[in-house]
Amino acid sequence: MSFSHASAFEGFLAEDQVGVVTTLRPDGTPHVVPVRFTWDEAEKLVRVLTVAGSRKARNVAAAPGGRAVLCQVSGFQWVTFDGTATVSDDPWRIALAARRYALRYGSPPPSPPDRVVIEIAVDRVRSLNV
Repeated sequence: MSFSHASAFEGFLAEDQVGVVTTLRPDGTPHVVPVRFTWDEAEKLVRVLTVAGSRKARNVAAAPGGRAVLCQVSGFQWVTFDGTATVSDDPWRIALAARRYALRYGSPPPSPPDRVVIEIAVDRVRSLNV
């Protein structure tokens, strides 16, 4: 996944914006919700901090190997990440996600006791005007 305008792409993803993540409910219907997220170019991972009982975390946990899609949109610019999603309660993974979140959004994320991280191992990136 290389981009001819890598700096514009990185700049767009560094903006203080939310994305929209889509997961599938157990009945197969989509669940779409706005989230704050980070993109790790080196690892090809999107990370979303949430709580274990959230619908999105339950959807991912219920479908090992399932897919998730995250899109950030601003006007006529957008980036969509598509990949295999997992949910983790590993303290190291959560701490890494929290550090990256704080760097992107300028403040630490909420820290509820049942916090987990959804990681999307991205294998497809689409974009427009980025």
